[in-house]
Amino acid sequence: MSKKNISQEKIIQAFLSSAFDHSAGATSLQDVAASLEIKKASLYNHFESRDAMYDASIAYCEKEIGQVKFTTQKIIDSIATGKTTVPAAIKKLIARYFALFDSEPLFKMYVFVHTEQYFNVSALKIVQQQIETITEDIKQLLCTTDNKASQKSDKEQKEIAASITSLILQQLDAYIAVRKETIRQNPETGNGSLFELPSDNNIINKAARLAETLVSSVI
Repeated sequence: MSKKNISQEKIIQAFLSSAFDHSAGATSLQDVAASLEIKKASLYNHFESRDAMYDASIAYCEKEIGQVKFTTQKIIDSIATGKTTVPAAIKKLIARYFALFDSEPLFKMYVFVHTEQYFNVSALKIVQQQIETITEDIKQLLCTTDNKASQKSDKEQKEIAASITSLILQQLDAYIAVRKETIRQNPETGNGSLFELPSDNNIINKAARLAETLVSSVI
């Protein structure tokens, strides 16, 4: 592959793929170069060091994950017009949200960030921001119609939304862990088609049911 075909984004994606397979700590510049079929020295045209590549990968994940919303305006409108209920809407949104992270490149970003949060403050901030975003989205859903939750104080609403968010992310973590192991057992799917493997609907449905039950109990 010629030098002109290599970009920082391609290098970052190669780094994330290697980190997915071997862990970020075990990923070397040589691993990244080999996956791109270039010389290791060529990487220095884009990053001055492995640490710089790692930091850029964190920043890339922050940008991409930060653009992922839990809810949609269509769902909000459906609740407001009475076409669906809040519990049913959240159940549907969970399936949507899991599907988003069950595709490249978000799947590998999720694994990378949620692993590195224990070693890197910037990665931890990404996870915290993800939690805050989902919590705010759920709080908005709870207040879309007149119900018990909408009549509570802002603090109480946030606490309810945070509880629902915690449940959702616990289940998403479980889902990602199962999917990751499935992918490891099917290495032929790890190159762009990882995600042609069928989704594990049992975990998705469990998460949706649990959240739906929790939401129903508070509204």
